[in-house]
Amino acid sequence: MAGYKLKSHRGAAKRFRVTGNGKVKRGRSAGSHLLTHKSAGRMRHLKSTAYCNTADAKMIRTLLPYQ
Repeated sequence: MAGYKLKSHRGAAKRFRVTGNGKVKRGRSAGSHLLTHKSAGRMRHLKSTAYCNTADAKMIRTLLPYQ
């Protein structure tokens, strides 16, 4: 049976994006609840995106076959 498609892992697809260079972008955690004691500077930092390290990125790319 030739030519069938692989499915993307939907949980990973909602959390990660693969850049043109192959790096994996992610959002930062801890920015959605229990916010009253977190400083404004910390909250600004949590808004920004980050890159996954290479070991994690390799595993995430297997979950997202067409990205």
